[in-house]
Amino acid sequence: MQNIGALIENLRKLPNETEYVEFKRDFTEPEKEAKDICALANAAAAHDASAAYKIWGIDDATHEIVGTSFNPKSRKKGNQELEMWLRQHLSANAHFEFIEHEHRGLDVVVLKIWPAYHQPVQYDNIVYVRTGSCTQKLTHGSTRESELWKKIQQEVFEDQIAIEDVAEKDVPDLLDVDAYFRLTGTTRPEQIETVIHYFLEEGMLLRQDNGLLSITNLGVLLFAKTLDLFPTVRRKAVRVMLYSGRGRIDLMKERVFNQGYAVSMESLYDYVMELVPAKEDIRGALRTTVTAYPSIAVRELISNALIHQDFTVTGAAPLIEFFDHRVEFTNPGSPLVDVDRIVNDPPRSRNEKLAALMRRLHMCEEAGSGWDKIISACEHFRMPAPKIEIREERSMRVSLRQAVAYKDLSPQERLDACYWHSCICYAQGDFATNQSLRDRFGLKSSNASQISRLIKEAIDRNLIKPVDPDTSFRYMKYEPSWA
Repeated sequence: MQNIGALIENLRKLPNETEYVEFKRDFTEPEKEAKDICALANAAAAHDASAAYKIWGIDDATHEIVGTSFNPKSRKKGNQELEMWLRQHLSANAHFEFIEHEHRGLDVVVLKIWPAYHQPVQYDNIVYVRTGSCTQKLTHGSTRESELWKKIQQEVFEDQIAIEDVAEKDVPDLLDVDAYFRLTGTTRPEQIETVIHYFLEEGMLLRQDNGLLSITNLGVLLFAKTLDLFPTVRRKAVRVMLYSGRGRIDLMKERVFNQGYAVSMESLYDYVMELVPAKEDIRGALRTTVTAYPSIAVRELISNALIHQDFTVTGAAPLIEFFDHRVEFTNPGSPLVDVDRIVNDPPRSRNEKLAALMRRLHMCEEAGSGWDKIISACEHFRMPAPKIEIREERSMRVSLRQAVAYKDLSPQERLDACYWHSCICYAQGDFATNQSLRDRFGLKSSNASQISRLIKEAIDRNLIKPVDPDTSFRYMKYEPSWA
């Protein structure tokens, strides 16, 4: 772990405060400190610093240790705890941590601030920057603003530093290196230097100028033994919640998977499948277990929630919730493709390095075929089509509902199923028909008129269209309206 005493001494050696290092004797008012956090985060990004620091208990002129009475845990703004107030007023991409430390017999508080990611950090919707040791508003439309945006948009969350000053021998205490070699099918080297080489090549470790190591967010997201040790990702642990009934009133069970995603993926999947309702199906002498939701759809939705989440949304993590008759998968961030084209459009991920490594570890599908498998599996189980919602709080939620008869589907569920069926057929180089839709819903040929009415409504809603309008009605084929 980072040596706070050594960090303080190194920063004290600076001849003057910088745009990303500031010293103070004591805490002032919360509003000023919030502006400074905003400005320091943006300064760290602008200067390619691994972090910015504000330290209370050091004289800003002489850099002498003077101690401080500031206690971040007991300090409040009104009736609200200081840290909670700061997180509410700073933009979601503000990552920071208060560290209390006794140095040379005096109390010192270190505020570590990670560089702005994705966009400049804001305080109450205003961007602040540092000029020398002064905090000021960033002038909209200025050259400095465009330069800051350019620099920040080059930043990749996976590459940012989660923790610094780690000795080689301590890496296995923080990261599950055995899991990496097991998942890649590689024999673990006996020498720690060779182990470190693999992690450096993957971008999960970086070599510092002082010979020690930094662990990147990519490394801890995938292989951390516990995410709690790393402030940038400690709120990204996957939660699984089981409710009684159809709402969120009666919580029966909750489990948090607090290891890196690669380490915990199999146990997470197994635990989720244990919660999926199941029944035994006896056919002749054979007894099989039939689950309410297809296992392949569950696995793909778990992978999607992990890979495609928006890490700039702080305080939010992938969430899996079980209710009577449905299960919901939620991840922070809106999708980068149009939801209506999620099956057929080329795949896109905001976390390319995480996605690439997870594919190599066989934890997700290649080439965007995951959604094809999800929709197809739901059709095979005679379930309603997955319901995809973009929430106002910048999150995506996918709901699976247990199989019901066609007569019990809502009009919207029938239209959704019709549309997604046409998309799947189109992706496979085929077209939807009255017959294929009857097969999708498990209906007999005597129900053809019902499906005809559904097709007509889907055409009227501009969801699907005939491939050839002049074809005989009996042989009519259909494709998505955008095709």
